[in-house]
Amino acid sequence: MGIGRWKLVVAAVVIAFHCSVAVGEQRRLRFDAKNGQFRILQVADMHYADGKATHCLDVLPQQEASCSDLNTTAFIHRMILAENPHLIVFTGDNIFGFDATDAAASMNAAFAPAVSSNIPWAAVLGNHDQQSTLSRKGVMKHIVGMKNTLSQLNPAEDIDGFGNYNLEVLGVNGSQLASKSVLNLFFLDSGDYSTVPSIPGYGWIKPSQQVWFQNTSHNLKRTYMSSPAAQKVPAPSLVYFHIPLPEYASFDSSNFTGVRQEGISSASINSGFFTTMVETGDVKGVFTGHDHKNDFCGELMGINLCYAGGFGYHAYGKAGWARRARMVVATLEKTEKGIWGDVKSIRTWKRLDDEHLTTIDREVLWSKNSGGSRRKKKISHPRRNF
Repeated sequence: MGIGRWKLVVAAVVIAFHCSVAVGEQRRLRFDAKNGQFRILQVADMHYADGKATHCLDVLPQQEASCSDLNTTAFIHRMILAENPHLIVFTGDNIFGFDATDAAASMNAAFAPAVSSNIPWAAVLGNHDQQSTLSRKGVMKHIVGMKNTLSQLNPAEDIDGFGNYNLEVLGVNGSQLASKSVLNLFFLDSGDYSTVPSIPGYGWIKPSQQVWFQNTSHNLKRTYMSSPAAQKVPAPSLVYFHIPLPEYASFDSSNFTGVRQEGISSASINSGFFTTMVETGDVKGVFTGHDHKNDFCGELMGINLCYAGGFGYHAYGKAGWARRARMVVATLEKTEKGIWGDVKSIRTWKRLDDEHLTTIDREVLWSKNSGGSRRKKKISHPRRNF
């Protein structure tokens, strides 16, 4: 090989390396250096089907004629523009398989606002995603192959379900914690329906998934609390999946923020996953969907159990009760030297798909200084539904 050609090869390798590093860095989640925030938009139960041809459910009479899946698409666009999230999380029943003529086409349309925004996004499966032209594994594989997604099919080890993975959110560039995950995000497949004849109803998070969760949490803690920049306490974790746990039934109107307008449709057995999360000691919030008319957050043993409320217009709901989305914002603490440190607080609120994208139910889920959770008084605003 001539010298000139060799130089071209070397140059090509160097360029490819730098490009791969740049792409890798771009895909890594990191706190915002300007305001020390990491903003997560949760979208639950889109129930997307065939776009304009798919009618809406449970809307006001004056909405029916012009309402379709496109209203769901428009709502996502509005939320992205209003909240400028760093990550969009879709917590299952992203498509309604029974009414989706082509699962891949339906998913492409459903996730299109996230893809076109160039904002990283992640998804888990619900109980309806696989009821069209793709298997449950096929649905998750399609999602993993889409642009800008951080979704993963599964970790390397043998594990139940599809779409069990974790994402690390690094500290601010230039800070002491720039190479450490200061906020850990877990995504799990809560299943669809029981495959055990003697156990009716919905699926649940299996032992193999819980072992993976425990091991991953342990490894993250060890790394965070080891040199360099060893921390004294674990970084907080948030967990996302579709079907709520039986523990969601522990609350009533006196000890949650939001509304409960239907039963808790959890599995008919208790898998013990709530206990597993309590034992790890670092989980501050769990975020699910599935029950569209519930949108509450309640705290149990230091963990906030939260619904997002129904987002999609082809999903069942309640006429006159606006579709909604949940925001979660983690904010870093500033050190005495004015440098961003670890997570100081985790807050949440919901936005309604009304004329003004009304904000409701602002609350602090967790605060470092208080050593646990504390709540603000529920804030109600006039709701305009269209």
